[in-house]
Amino acid sequence: MTTTPHEESQNPPAHALTVLGAGVMGVGITALALGHGLPVHLVDTDPDRLDRAPEKIGDELRLAQLMSALPPDIAPGELTTAATSDAAGRATAVIEAITESADLKAKVLAEISAAVRPGTLLITNTSSIPVDELADAVDRPAELVGTHFMNPPYLIKTAEVVRGPRTGDAAMAAVTSLLAAVRRDGVVVKDAPGFVTSRVLHPMINDAARVVQEGTATAEAVDALMQGCLGHPTGPLRTADLIGIDNLVDSLKVLYERTGDDGCRPCDLLLKLVAEGRHGRKSGQGFYTYP
Repeated sequence: MTTTPHEESQNPPAHALTVLGAGVMGVGITALALGHGLPVHLVDTDPDRLDRAPEKIGDELRLAQLMSALPPDIAPGELTTAATSDAAGRATAVIEAITESADLKAKVLAEISAAVRPGTLLITNTSSIPVDELADAVDRPAELVGTHFMNPPYLIKTAEVVRGPRTGDAAMAAVTSLLAAVRRDGVVVKDAPGFVTSRVLHPMINDAARVVQEGTATAEAVDALMQGCLGHPTGPLRTADLIGIDNLVDSLKVLYERTGDDGCRPCDLLLKLVAEGRHGRKSGQGFYTYP
């Protein structure tokens, strides 16, 4: 179904995206692409989530426009939504943005790899899972690249780009072109669990949560000190709420399983918040309460 009008242009966009997953990151990446004039086919097997996605994307586009985060001279791209990826064969790039589970990502990537044309860029948006581990599931590993967009993608100008050992030059050129089309700076790193951002940030958030768990300080005090003394822009626990505490725990589990670093073992407080459904901003409550 078509949900966002697209103005005809004499210069059609060079990229047409299929985004797999209408969760927080899938919605954010879709809003970023639409706001830069790219058509997006958004796929999710959850009908309720898919039905809610256009309204959420519209809200994010309006917020991005209010914050002057989108080019004012580009007409929004066309959004279509579906419960299947049948239309992905027409995409120039597919971005997988489902939950941070290696098994689920591998299954989805295997299915989409078999469905798209050879030469189609495949992107896994992951915060922690090694790209080469997922490359085992696809038909053409040279076409798979990792990205780690930060949340919200339309406000954060830089994305981590992960080149796996089998990622080809053509795929790297394609992801560079795509990032340029959405006016994002890509920083290329080698493949490893957690890459750079999550390998540094997520254990730090875990430690911050452990300080609260042990009663040394409140979440507000931890964030105020990290902001005021160390220059962290939001504080680690507000950042956890923005990431999604459930997503954070999933990422920490991946890091712990693949590195053996005990600092990556999710602390009891994080596990408790997830069990209580306090996942952060998206659920209305995490370390903080949101309207």
